[in-house]
Amino acid sequence: MSTLTGTWHLVRLALRRDRVVLPVWVAAVAGLAWGVVASYQGTLLTEADRVATATFSAGSPLARVFDGPASGTSLGAMALVEGWKILAILTALMAAQTVVRHTRQDEETGRAELLGSAAVGRHARLVAALVVALGASLAVGAVSAVAIAAPSGLGWAGAWAVGMAAAGMGGVFAAAAAVAAQVFSTARAANAAAAACLGGAFLLRAIGDVTGEVTDGGVVVRSAWPSWLSPYGWGQQVRPYAEDNWWIAWLFVALTVALVVIAFVLADRRDIGPGMVPAPAGPARAAASLGSPFGLAWRLQRGVLLVWLAGLAVFGAVFGSLGDSVETYLADNEPMRAMLQSLAPGGDPVDVYYVLTMAIIGVAAGGYVVQGLLRMRAEEVAGRVEPVLAAAVDRRRWLASHVAIVAGGTALVLLTAGLAAGLSYGAASGRWAEGVGDLLAAAAVQVPAALALGGFVVAVFGVLPRWAGPITWFALAAALVMGQLGKLFELPQWLLDVSPFTHVPLVPAEPFDATPVLWLSAVAIALAAVGFAAFRHRDLAIGA
Repeated sequence: MSTLTGTWHLVRLALRRDRVVLPVWVAAVAGLAWGVVASYQGTLLTEADRVATATFSAGSPLARVFDGPASGTSLGAMALVEGWKILAILTALMAAQTVVRHTRQDEETGRAELLGSAAVGRHARLVAALVVALGASLAVGAVSAVAIAAPSGLGWAGAWAVGMAAAGMGGVFAAAAAVAAQVFSTARAANAAAAACLGGAFLLRAIGDVTGEVTDGGVVVRSAWPSWLSPYGWGQQVRPYAEDNWWIAWLFVALTVALVVIAFVLADRRDIGPGMVPAPAGPARAAASLGSPFGLAWRLQRGVLLVWLAGLAVFGAVFGSLGDSVETYLADNEPMRAMLQSLAPGGDPVDVYYVLTMAIIGVAAGGYVVQGLLRMRAEEVAGRVEPVLAAAVDRRRWLASHVAIVAGGTALVLLTAGLAAGLSYGAASGRWAEGVGDLLAAAAVQVPAALALGGFVVAVFGVLPRWAGPITWFALAAALVMGQLGKLFELPQWLLDVSPFTHVPLVPAEPFDATPVLWLSAVAIALAAVGFAAFRHRDLAIGA
C-alpha cells in the first residue's frame, strides 16, 4: 500500500462533507467582488471623479494601509484595488479552514484514526485536503472573474488576472494551514496560526505601500520592497486592468509548493493525533470560577472577545481619523456626495460617511456574535457538553451563560469601537464633544441589530444544529451584501428588510428613532426563545 492509497475516496468524502460550505464561500466571495465593481461603476461616472478618487487614495497613508497601492484612473483598476482585500482575505480563510477541517480537526475528533484503520495511506488525508482546498480556490478565482467581467463590460483580461491572484492566495494559505496542522495539536491553534500568517502578510504589504512612491501625476503608488515579501502584496502587484502582471503567478506557485513540501516532511516526523507542539496541559488545579457554567463559558469565550475588541477598536480609530480628509474629498466629488445624501436626505455627507462606517463595524460585530455563539456547537460536537450537563447543570443555564457573555461582549465591542472612532475624530478635527457623542450613538444603535443576528444564531443552533455554521455565516454575508449594496442595486425592500442592519436608525445623519431599536430587540428575544426551547428538547451532537 502506498502513502497515497485512498486519496480520491477521501476527496469525495471531503466534498460530500463540504457540499454546502464551499459553494456558499465561492458564491459569497464572487458576489462581494461583483458588488465592489458595480458600486464603483455607479459612483465614479466621470474622469474627473476617478482622478479625484485615485489622487485621494494615492495620497492618503491610511487609504494605502487598508486598500493598497493606487493603480491609476482605470475604473477596473480602482475597483479592484479596494476589492482585492475581499478576494484575498476571504479566499485565504476559506482555503485554510478547509485544510484544517480535514486534517487537524479530524485528528482531534478521532476521525483520522478511524480512517487510518482502513486501506488509507499515510499522506492520503493531507493530499485530499489540499486537493479540495486548491480546487475551491480555483473556483473562487474563476467565478469571481466571471462575476467581475460579465456584468460590468470592463473586459476579461483584468478579471482573469485578479482571479489568478485570488486562486494563488488560496493556494498559499491552504499550504500554510497544512504546515500549521502538523505543528499544532488543536484545530483552533492551527486556524489561529494561519490567521496570524495572513495578518503578517497584510502588515508587510501595508508597510510597503505606505513607504512607497507616488508617481504618474499622483494617481499611482509604486510599493516599496516589503510588499514583495508578502503573498497579499503580490496580489496587489498584479495590478489588474492596469498592468496585468501574470508572471506573479509563479511566485504563488513557488511558495505553495515549498510550504506543501514542508508539510509533508513534518507529517513524516510525527504520530497521528499530537502535533509537533503539544497542547498546553493547563494548571493542575482549576480556578474557583470554573465551578459554574458562567465561569466556564467566560473561560471559553474570553479569547475571542479580546481579539474582536482590539481589532474593531483599531478599525474604529482609523476610520474616525479620516473625517477631515473625507470632507475634503467629498467637496471635489459631486456624484459621491449626492450618493451619500440620497441615503439620508438632508443629512451632512460626512455624517452619512460615519453612518456607513458604523454600519460596517456593526456587521463586523455580527462576525463576533456568530463566532462566539457557534462555540457552543463546537463544544457539543467535541463531546464536552455532555459531561457538563450530566452534573447538576440545567441546559437552559448552560446556554444562557454563553448567550449572556456574547450579548454583553457585543455591546462592549461596538461601544469601544465607537469611542475609539470618536476620540480619533476629535484628535484630528478638534471637535471632541461632537465626535465622541455622535460616534458613540452611531455605534450604540448597531447593538440591537447585532443581537437580532445573535438571536437567529441561537434559534438555528437549537433547531438545526448540524447546519448552524453554514446557515449563520451565510446569513452574516447576506446581511453585509444587502446592507452595503442593496440600495445601490435597487433590491426590493422586502428583501432588504430581512437584514436586521437595514433597520438601524441613521444616527448621526438623522434624529434617533426608538421604534426600530425596540422591534430589533423584540426579534432578538423571540428568536433566542425559540433556540432555548428547541435546545431543551433535542438530542446532543446530532450529525456531529
